[in-house]
Amino acid sequence: MALIRHCGLIATFLAFVVPLPYYIEVPGGSEDIRQVLKVNDTEDKEAGAYQFVTVGVQHATVAHMIYAWLTPFTDIRSAQETTGGSSDVEFMRINQFYMQTSQNMAKYQGLKTAGKDIELKYLGVYVLTVTDNSTFKGILNISDTVTAVNDQTFDSSKDLIDYVNSQKLGDSVKVTYEEDGQTKSAEGKIITLENGKNGIGIGLIDRTEVTSDVPIRFSTAGIGGPSAGLMFSLAIYTQIADPGLRNGRIVAGTGTIDRDGNVGDIGGIDKKVVASAREGAAIFFAPDNPVSEEEQKAHPDAKNNYQTALEAAKTIKTAMKIVPVKTLQDAIDYLKNNP
Repeated sequence: MALIRHCGLIATFLAFVVPLPYYIEVPGGSEDIRQVLKVNDTEDKEAGAYQFVTVGVQHATVAHMIYAWLTPFTDIRSAQETTGGSSDVEFMRINQFYMQTSQNMAKYQGLKTAGKDIELKYLGVYVLTVTDNSTFKGILNISDTVTAVNDQTFDSSKDLIDYVNSQKLGDSVKVTYEEDGQTKSAEGKIITLENGKNGIGIGLIDRTEVTSDVPIRFSTAGIGGPSAGLMFSLAIYTQIADPGLRNGRIVAGTGTIDRDGNVGDIGGIDKKVVASAREGAAIFFAPDNPVSEEEQKAHPDAKNNYQTALEAAKTIKTAMKIVPVKTLQDAIDYLKNNP
């Protein structure tokens, strides 16, 4: 009997501590942006708050898996699906790159929309992943910056991608990149990517640098990802151009931001709705972009971010208003027209 009890205790212990090749995603926090952002060395003392929202991600144990199966708004993801095969350290670093790019785009959009002079310089693309079939596997590494292809430089990652896509399968291609402060180059071949297009087999994100006379400081150590771009932009714009825009309300939201002010889709929006409702937000901005054709084919009932957020809000019976936005200007206009 003692042996059975002892084995039971061991099994219980292991269920709580042994990580599985899965992660669980849960509602995270909905935090006041003033805790992590300071604009023009001035405190934002206006009533209400802008909130940026996070999703909690952690390695799953057996106990976590059971919890996830029994708890709404808690999802189980494979390690490959969550990290793309990166280690925990690499995954955190990748998300810090996303956060850095998000902050630069937010500075650019917030100040530009407020009528301030600002310059956004494109420095190249961070390497986030290298596919196993890439001829640059073992040459390019996570955090390297690709600055040119075939000695051509570009003004955006889209231009770089379009150029590489236009090359023929098997063509030789020269990549210039920065690694640990040194400029290097390497040659490889154009391959077929998973999406059927031609490329060199790297995952990437813009590396940019912002120059402005208006000092803007972020303190986001330990927080990663690109999804706070919209709310960061809105907070910067408000403090510079229209301090009373919130009008005492707690306003939450999510979505990436690009150099044209477009709001991009994000993951885990249902969990972000739950987190914001818990913190008393009155308004939640949600990206409202059409579902891609690929996603529609794979999942005919697929919903976009806004539709998913609406569904979550209905499920938890919150009075929080879910507002669809496609651009930063949409969010500004809503707050102005619905004081």
